[in-house]
Amino acid sequence: MLSSVQLSPAQAFDFLLNVGTIRPVFLWGAPGIGKSALIQRFASEVGMECVSLLGSQLAPEDLLGIPQIDGQCSRFYPPANIVRSEPFVLFLDELNASSHEIQKAFYSLILEKRVGEYHLPAGTIVIGAGNRAKDGAIVKPMPSALINRMVHIHLRADHRQWLNWAINETGIHPWVVEYIQLRPDQLWNEPPKHEEPFSTPRSWHMLSDALHSFGEDIDDQMLEALAYGLLSPNHAVNFKGFIKQIRQKYTVVAIIKGDASWPAEPGDRDILYFLAQSFRSYLYKELPANDSTLKSEHRQLAMQAKDRLKSLARISVEMAQSVMAEDEQGRKLPSWFLLEVARDLPRLAVRDKK
Repeated sequence: MLSSVQLSPAQAFDFLLNVGTIRPVFLWGAPGIGKSALIQRFASEVGMECVSLLGSQLAPEDLLGIPQIDGQCSRFYPPANIVRSEPFVLFLDELNASSHEIQKAFYSLILEKRVGEYHLPAGTIVIGAGNRAKDGAIVKPMPSALINRMVHIHLRADHRQWLNWAINETGIHPWVVEYIQLRPDQLWNEPPKHEEPFSTPRSWHMLSDALHSFGEDIDDQMLEALAYGLLSPNHAVNFKGFIKQIRQKYTVVAIIKGDASWPAEPGDRDILYFLAQSFRSYLYKELPANDSTLKSEHRQLAMQAKDRLKSLARISVEMAQSVMAEDEQGRKLPSWFLLEVARDLPRLAVRDKK
């Protein structure tokens, strides 16, 4: 399903509080983006038990129940997992991964809150969730009649809200928090077309748990195995370099100020790559897009940056060029700064255009 509007977790939570309590809502989003956690939090907020049904693992009898003889007729007795005396939040997870028979069984459950002859307790809230076809997940087209029975919203990752949650409400490992603060663009990326790990809020949380388990003395090989086993390959390289620079006391700010030098040893190429990417992110954040708003501190930073680019190019021209290139989100450094670099460091600019 295509989306013209995407909501942050906070916006989706507010939407559920106002709409989910009166109409069934379906929450779309990529794997690992936080759909289940959001619905669990919603159930806690409204003071109800959250009962989850995983659509991809349901058989018709799991929802409709099994017929038993009752006098001269048979009755379908509903499964125990949805029979409650008090209202609850019924979470239909991976609804669009269920078989068409199950999806048809959901019609009356979603619209009338009924399974066969059994009616859910008055006040019960029904919420569905599922991945998108473009995510490479197992999904099946939902019938139009089922789509039309729900209000559809689309969830997007928000690094500010995730960091606020990570810092204030959980024990997310400090290395993970600091890294996402430096590289918020790497909290989540689109699922790849082929089979490999990719970065999501869930995978960063899993990495945090593993780091807590190992402790700060985790060796480089185990750290590398964790990073490449949970994150997008490029993010894994950067995270490994980030931890190395923590251990070796390198910082981008210190390099910009001239208090530290770029690591030049062949064995430090991973940390050099991370620092170069962090250098670009720092400049993107600190330099204004328009030269009409330049202040003295911006001009000083630009002069320092050009000098550091020159020293970086002595170690690796390719790394220096990567600072001037677009990042993963298609962002470029301000055009006025790139013109200054082209004027003062023409060798880099010419190579970058090839």
